[in-house]
Amino acid sequence: MLMAASLVLLMTPGLALFYGGMSRQKSVLNMMMMSFGAMGVITVVYVLWGWSMSYGSQDVAGLFANPFEMFGLKGVIGDAGAWAASASGDYPQVIDVGFQVTFAIITCALISGAVAERVRFGTWLVFTGLWVTLCYFPLAHMVWGGGLLGHGESSIAAALFGTTDGEATIAPVDFAGGTVVHINAGMAGLVLAILIGKRLGFGKTAYRPHNLPFVMLGAALLWFGWFGFNAGSAFGANGSAGLAWINTTAATAAAMLGWLATERIRDGHATSLGAASGIVAGLVAITPAAGSVHPLGALAIGAVAGGLSALAIGLKQRFGFDDSLDVVGVHLVAGLWGTIAIGFFATGTFDTAPGLFYGGEGWKLLVVQVVISACALVFTAIMTTICFYILKPLGWRIDEADESAGIDGAEHAETAYENQAQALRG
Repeated sequence: MLMAASLVLLMTPGLALFYGGMSRQKSVLNMMMMSFGAMGVITVVYVLWGWSMSYGSQDVAGLFANPFEMFGLKGVIGDAGAWAASASGDYPQVIDVGFQVTFAIITCALISGAVAERVRFGTWLVFTGLWVTLCYFPLAHMVWGGGLLGHGESSIAAALFGTTDGEATIAPVDFAGGTVVHINAGMAGLVLAILIGKRLGFGKTAYRPHNLPFVMLGAALLWFGWFGFNAGSAFGANGSAGLAWINTTAATAAAMLGWLATERIRDGHATSLGAASGIVAGLVAITPAAGSVHPLGALAIGAVAGGLSALAIGLKQRFGFDDSLDVVGVHLVAGLWGTIAIGFFATGTFDTAPGLFYGGEGWKLLVVQVVISACALVFTAIMTTICFYILKPLGWRIDEADESAGIDGAEHAETAYENQAQALRG
């Protein structure tokens, strides 16, 4: 579990490379700093009240847990021989804290790609702490901590189809973060992109990735780290972890091919950016389903995710919102597909109800997955909007002159490349 947590933590620097490569030269440092800044703020907040809000035992209306119950990890860190035990595996609870903080970090860091090149760094740092408090920790509690979107007898799923032995008869499935991570980050990115507004020249300027090798290296690190994300969510070295590993690989490979095929048919070329983006789309889509589908189902989920996301990235041009690095097209769309696809492909043999393709009353699981996804979308949209307006007095946008010259120099007094520094001095 410690190795899995370390792999997930590596994903955020991997994301920094992925997003940094997709940015323009004059924005790459700021783009990477947004990921690193999230690592700093969220780790501090998580130790103080994030773990308590997400997984504490004192539930508040099914929405979040009491942030003061385990404030500062009270009751988690014990003297030798008196460690609090994990409810997930045969190890101390402090290991769960380490694992779960990495999820909170990467989720918030993902949002940064939707608002690249135009947001004040200070406002972003404050936003990361506020957003995880108002949005991520509650949603983690609702889905994984026994709240409204989980499998408890007071959950929405229980209200839909009743309970058995004190739990929802048809329990929702989110193995490693389809709702908590990807729908959450994707919807937050969409809301911020709309409210903050477009970059200068959007629709007139071609925003080209400045370093495609960075993008591919970032995608490779994300794929590597994702094994901690998905296999680690089995909370042990067991068959479920092995299944999640195989399904993660299968779906990702199929999604990359699906994206490239879509590009080839639509544009006549299969690109390196498409390969890297397809990898991420597949990883996103299989995340909620990794422990509940057969590898053949994982191949289908991935292939559809690759094609669907390749088409979805054009939505920003059609509807006029500036999702700079395609957070909506990849994370929201693939996250929604992967979460809902469980209702079709869940085999029913891995401690879940069967999906529609596996007979019986599979339609019920499909209904539950759709309802849970919709609830997550609405909750995130509301809470992200609240965060935006709370921080509006700080100022979200950098000055137009600074945006035109480059956010790296304006916000960090640095440049990534010597030719930029010479241009600024000249």
